[in-house]
Amino acid sequence: MTHHFPDDLVCAQEAWTRTYEELARPRTPSGAGNTALRRRLIRLSATVWFHPYWARPRPGAGRAELLDHARSQGRDRERATA
Repeated sequence: MTHHFPDDLVCAQEAWTRTYEELARPRTPSGAGNTALRRRLIRLSATVWFHPYWARPRPGAGRAELLDHARSQGRDRERATA
């Protein structure tokens, strides 16, 4: 079943995934940049979690489906630019 998520929601989820992956990468001992990444992740989490799409009665898809969709969209974009 194909779900149609709003573009801004998918973009926010993709940005969340990229930010999370960047935060998970090994850093210098000082951890430079971690605070900015954490703040970005918190802001993106709120953007995704409180998006108006979820306020609809029984949205067509759940959060796990959104994550899967965003990951596949991100992979498709990476292939297109490679």
